[in-house]
Amino acid sequence: MSALHFRTCSLCEAMCGLVVEHDGERVLGIRGDADDVLSAGYLCPKAVALKDLHEDPDRFRKPQRRVGDRWETCDWESALDECATRLTEIQARHGRHSVALYVGNPTAHNMGAVLFGLGLAKLLGSFNRYSATSTDQLPHMLAALHMFGHQLLMAVPDLERTDFLLMLGANPVVSNGSIMSAPGMKRRLAAIQQRGGRVVVVDPRKTETAAIADQHVFIRPGTDALLLSAMLHVVFESQAANAGRLAPHIDGMAELERAMRPFAPERVAPITGIGADTIRALANELLRTERAACYGRVGVCTQRFGGLNGWLLYALNLVTGHLDAPGGMMFTKPAADLVKFSALLGEKGHFGKGKTRVRGLPEFGGEYPVATLAEEIETPGPGSIRALITMAGNPVLSAPNGKRIEAALGKLDFMVSVDPYINETTRHARILLPPVSPLEQSHYDIALHAFAVRNTAKYSPPLFTPPADAKQDWQIHLELSRRIAEKRGGKDKLVARALGPLLSRLGPEGVLDLLLRTGPHRLSLRQLRARPHGVDLGALEPCFPERLCTPDKRIRAFPPELARDLPRLEAELSRSRPAESFLLIGRRQLRSNNSWLHNSPLMVKGPERCTLIMHPRDAEARGLASGQRVLIESRAGSIEAPLELTDRIMPGVVSLPHGFGHDKNGVKLGVASKHAGVSVNDVTDELEVDELSGTAVLNGVPVNVSLAARQIDDASAAE
Repeated sequence: MSALHFRTCSLCEAMCGLVVEHDGERVLGIRGDADDVLSAGYLCPKAVALKDLHEDPDRFRKPQRRVGDRWETCDWESALDECATRLTEIQARHGRHSVALYVGNPTAHNMGAVLFGLGLAKLLGSFNRYSATSTDQLPHMLAALHMFGHQLLMAVPDLERTDFLLMLGANPVVSNGSIMSAPGMKRRLAAIQQRGGRVVVVDPRKTETAAIADQHVFIRPGTDALLLSAMLHVVFESQAANAGRLAPHIDGMAELERAMRPFAPERVAPITGIGADTIRALANELLRTERAACYGRVGVCTQRFGGLNGWLLYALNLVTGHLDAPGGMMFTKPAADLVKFSALLGEKGHFGKGKTRVRGLPEFGGEYPVATLAEEIETPGPGSIRALITMAGNPVLSAPNGKRIEAALGKLDFMVSVDPYINETTRHARILLPPVSPLEQSHYDIALHAFAVRNTAKYSPPLFTPPADAKQDWQIHLELSRRIAEKRGGKDKLVARALGPLLSRLGPEGVLDLLLRTGPHRLSLRQLRARPHGVDLGALEPCFPERLCTPDKRIRAFPPELARDLPRLEAELSRSRPAESFLLIGRRQLRSNNSWLHNSPLMVKGPERCTLIMHPRDAEARGLASGQRVLIESRAGSIEAPLELTDRIMPGVVSLPHGFGHDKNGVKLGVASKHAGVSVNDVTDELEVDELSGTAVLNGVPVNVSLAARQIDDASAAE
């Protein structure tokens, strides 16, 4: 007899509610939960892949040890012991920083990994920590740290009440939001339009979101900071800047106004590709609309001025009165408040405390930019990386110049991966430590509830009981930490023996219950267990200055740590443009989730999706036709992909989706290998980063595009 299980999808930031129909250990079907307090029945196609992930024959259930080109199953005891022994020996011989840690973004969707992974990182004590942050949201976190005092205090659009939503570099109809958990974006945007509001998208591509917006504006990749500066210029020029009730709590407004004077729309227009009249119209509409929000996402982060974009977005909302105001950019009050909890521990974040050994790029939040990972392995000397731990990460496909990272991984003395798959990165590991499937773990979005468009809380127990010899991510982290501490001895051993049993008994649920009980809503885990569809805690509410984490409870509108990059931006106004053939940007797809879902048959069916899209006018000028294979070249490397033509992309710009490239030797992904595609990060350049933040430049990459050699050979043969 079948039964129903209610849970939250753990595959992306949307937090969609699911109804999983199952018969014993068999999943019969997955559908949206109409009673879920956040998603209200919405479900994107990715959720059904949870069944594929759970049942995937390529997912490993037991530890694996690589012996030459072969993998052998081993027991947990020997696998963990070998990892602890090798890591301890390498640190003893080469120093603490010789062991590096890379954390992938699925960790953010895993309660146990979020709560227990940090302990392993602290125990290792290495500066060489990396994550997906520096290829994603780092600029937003950097702005939050310097403006509001905490790197996690990031705002989200109040979609329920806004009447004008301006989006830059974001495609939430496909992503369901990002640092804006908002499942069912089509209906949310439609609701804005139905109440007489407007939605405007600024993007080099007419995305799925732009297609249903009231207005789409093409912008030259990498120039968003100039657009935002010009809009600020217009606001100050009009003498209508007004921060509303926050005005008495702000420092630096006069300095901000002076800094924006060089960026008149007429000077910016030729570089951005947006007319001065359009820039002024957007600024004035944002200024005169009482409830409005300007939101930017990954497209504005991963470019040459990503760090400035994070700040300027907040500044624009601030001076137009739309920060921490209904209908504007607001802050959640999550039931389990990591901002408050980490602030109490003195962990608000930091920037520039250290610099990478080879290139001198700054750390952020205890991590170095992943664009430097390969060189820190390759370059000998004190502090070089000799061993690597990866947690749910695949930097060979997700970090710039993946081929260089791939080559560097082969030079390590030791590598261990906490991952259920042997993929493009983990195939280089000596030991694979596979955690249980998502359906065998409890779930609470400890990180993502902090960025939802409505205050909600929801806990999901495991659907299936994991096998007795299986381990969850947090158990792997805790057990590996304990063994390393035992082998080190001394203080580490004493602390591990004191805290290990306590943490093991508490587990993620115990820590979660503590956070809930001490949080702003005074909930408990027992209450959430009794509400399987979640608890609605109300609309977003103004919370500044109380929630500010700056020492004086004031907003820094002109943080000098960020403003120091303005001369570089101003130089763009007179910089001669290189005569590159194209600027390459990424592309998000609804049935893809970085590199993680291509082994699901349901997610890869249909026409080939790893295509390079180009404007027909550009193709005609180069004698190219749709369906041909083209060569894409940059300083970092070259790849080939089928060409797809569309007028939904700006002339001079081309786009390739992220996460493909499953044709590497040794990868054990049967479905993905048949739909391999190519990795866009084989042509992104690890030497191109935002100079301010160290964020990788993944949008606006100069490339040349030409007919692939084999296409030319085939054409010659046909003649």
